[in-house]
Amino acid sequence: MNRRLRRTAGIIITAGLVIGLITFFAGRWSPVFPFSGQADGHYPQKPITLVVPYAVGGGTDITARALVEATQPYLSQPIHVVNRTGGGGAIGLMEGAGAKPDGYTVTYLVAELTTLPHMGLLPMDYRQFKPIMQTNSDPSAITVRADAPWKTAEQFLTYARTHPGELRMGNAGTGSIWHLAAAMLERSAHVTFTHIPYEGAGPAVSALDSGFVDAVPVSPAEVKQDVDIGKLRILFINGNERSQVFPQIPTLQEATGYTTDFNGTWRGLAVPQDTPDEIVHILADAFTRGTGEPAFREQMADAGLGLRVRSSDEWEQQLRQSHERYARLIPELGLSRNEAGQP
Repeated sequence: MNRRLRRTAGIIITAGLVIGLITFFAGRWSPVFPFSGQADGHYPQKPITLVVPYAVGGGTDITARALVEATQPYLSQPIHVVNRTGGGGAIGLMEGAGAKPDGYTVTYLVAELTTLPHMGLLPMDYRQFKPIMQTNSDPSAITVRADAPWKTAEQFLTYARTHPGELRMGNAGTGSIWHLAAAMLERSAHVTFTHIPYEGAGPAVSALDSGFVDAVPVSPAEVKQDVDIGKLRILFINGNERSQVFPQIPTLQEATGYTTDFNGTWRGLAVPQDTPDEIVHILADAFTRGTGEPAFREQMADAGLGLRVRSSDEWEQQLRQSHERYARLIPELGLSRNEAGQP
């Protein structure tokens, strides 16, 4: 090979090496904005798991799946919903808090995060999480079968008062927010129930359908389908504001004159506390876009679920206030650490 050919070959090889290196490093370090203007090309690089601490079919599960469907277009990787039931929500919450803080495990927080620690049923609290955003809030609806003998709130509570402990009240697990809703109703209306725990609101409603319990204190969303077909009947809203889904149903105070300290449940997204802020921002951006999707809002309305979107900072304040509130109320209800357990 003559000198000119050798020089040309050298130039070609050198150029090829330079182009190869540029391509390699560009692939590793260049920002990639696949869907929503994300600022970090490294996240997400694999599927994301959303831990739901209650069973399929309850309000938490329904909301989570609707949100995932709406948010999916704004992330470059799929989101998989995993139901981790048990302990009134404790199993799923512990799994989520103990996950690697890399953004690939998101937990759908439930109000039980601020109740179970005060009952000795959860060895952690909201401070083990970094909030992403709140997505939902719902009241409690006292619901019975359509063929039940009680047609009004007054009839139901009068029977409970004259037959203490006879009425079986299903809930979403010992220490769950719906257990607390029924316990607060007992205190407000001077009645006594026998509390029957299940692994989520969905199983509790199924138990009501089948006649294993006499009533449930879950959200309107969790009984809406059966109410719409005439299988169940809501007697009253166990709170101080009417439901947006069933505005014709009176509140406890309107129906009986009693007031309650219970102000409903809430749900939202969080990651383990040490998750980098830039990952939290990417997730917050994607899920916020998801909550704004008309299809998601329509699904929430059709399911009877309340939409309430709060930012990370606003929701962290809500978590703290709820934690402090139940620290006071749970001992008053006789459900503190030394007395916790199945009533």
